[in-house]
Amino acid sequence: MSNTYYAPQGGHPDQTQLLTDRAVFTEAYAVLPKGTMRDIVTSFLPFWDHARFWVIARPMTGFAETFSHYIAEVSSGGGSTRPELDPEAEAVIFVVEGGIQLTIEGITHDMEEGGYAYLPAGCDWSLKNTGEVAARFHWIRKAYDAVDGLPAPEAFVINERDIEPTWMPGTNEHWGTTRFVEQDDLRHDMHVTIVTFKPGGVIPFLETHVMEHGLYVLEGKAAYRLNQDWVEVEAGDYMWLRAFCPQACYAGGPGPFRYLLYKDVNRHMPLRVGGNR
Repeated sequence: MSNTYYAPQGGHPDQTQLLTDRAVFTEAYAVLPKGTMRDIVTSFLPFWDHARFWVIARPMTGFAETFSHYIAEVSSGGGSTRPELDPEAEAVIFVVEGGIQLTIEGITHDMEEGGYAYLPAGCDWSLKNTGEVAARFHWIRKAYDAVDGLPAPEAFVINERDIEPTWMPGTNEHWGTTRFVEQDDLRHDMHVTIVTFKPGGVIPFLETHVMEHGLYVLEGKAAYRLNQDWVEVEAGDYMWLRAFCPQACYAGGPGPFRYLLYKDVNRHMPLRVGGNR
């Protein structure tokens, strides 16, 4: 399966564009259509050169609380030797356009489109765009929830094309997940995967669960059920779901519908605010 990945380009709409769009923020979910990711909403971060970021999710009390999600755009020659300021933050990087050099504990990895990296909390890493065109990638961050007796997971770099999707039973290979970490590896407290639906593939029930979600549509379009609403989404859109928000989808085609998915996993629920689990 050949894959394409949508990446925002920024820019600014002209004065003739209608204001009506699909953006919505509710108590259960948010949808950020691709048209909201303009120059005017980018952020700059300390110790990053020639780089800007769309912040599309951040921890918010009463909503999704476990993660942040950026889309980074790093121009040629840009990058950072001090990218992460929080020693407790683990991260996933997924490249959707261009290429980067990612150095982890002194070892350099050349990453291209489809490249995926897991960065454990506290590791020494840096990033540079040595190419001639801008690189764009997702950067998902979470405070690692360490467990006494479980070792911390190690860093790794891989490409999506090197992993076969796991197809859901009974779907005739119409609904599958590309997993970068084994589900029973309890060292990991988050999963970032790629979910693929071929035309006609569905989630045939309303998933309602404790995991929070961020879903960035990499390719295609679908009708997605969020809480009580059906919304249409397409490549470049982002869906942000709090815990227990009912969800389902129908991929209508004509091509595959694919999204990058975050969820928190493998840990007890906290019983005290700021306290032990």
